[in-house]
Amino acid sequence: MQHTLLALPIGLIWGLLGCFAAYPQQPDDSNALDTVLKKMDSAAASFRTAQAEFEWDMYEKVINEVDDVETGTIYYRRAGQGVDMMAEVKKAGASAAETKPEPKYVLFTGGKIRMYQPNLDQVTEYDLGKNKADFESYLVLGFGGSGQDLLKTFDVTYLGSETINSVTAAQLQLVPKSQRVRNNFKRILLWVDSDKGIAVQQQLFDLQDDYRLAKYSKVRVNDKIDDRVFRLKTTNKTKIVSSGG
Repeated sequence: MQHTLLALPIGLIWGLLGCFAAYPQQPDDSNALDTVLKKMDSAAASFRTAQAEFEWDMYEKVINEVDDVETGTIYYRRAGQGVDMMAEVKKAGASAAETKPEPKYVLFTGGKIRMYQPNLDQVTEYDLGKNKADFESYLVLGFGGSGQDLLKTFDVTYLGSETINSVTAAQLQLVPKSQRVRNNFKRILLWVDSDKGIAVQQQLFDLQDDYRLAKYSKVRVNDKIDDRVFRLKTTNKTKIVSSGG
């Protein structure tokens, strides 16, 4: 499943990538960590929706540069005990060799990822099956996930405070507790708005020391989002392709 999900054009699969990089570790400030986790608990308790502008940068160590940049708008909404997500990728695959980046729309709902490519008029479906819970737990990192849930899934270390786009954010290191997950990815860095308790930045490292950096701006929480946002705007000729991962 790893290669299939890596082929997706955006940085959605937080729980299925990454690596352990040799970054210097700072002593865990338990009081500061507790404050951040409680802020996330409070945000999760009242969470209904979130939307933000994003930039996803993919860095490849072998060429020592960012070789792919995706931008757009991402939406989340509480759906029963879970969360739905829609990403409108306005610019994708923007490598030097590609002069006409293709727009894409990626919807996560009901245990499936559906990626719509308007230029091909095609929807590719990825049924997560038994991986649904894992995927969803990473999907909500900083967007509807609580601090207590974070502690259930990760060993969490507070790395300090940093300013991201004029926002004071707590930087957390997340190391998954599951050995099965650690076989694919070992570490995430998460920057949490110290006031709102939501993510402003995420960084994920893969086994080759490549990383995907997600930057969020114009974040809006609990504004009403039209239900139509969480529907793919397909046509009556759209081809549906299923992928088993």
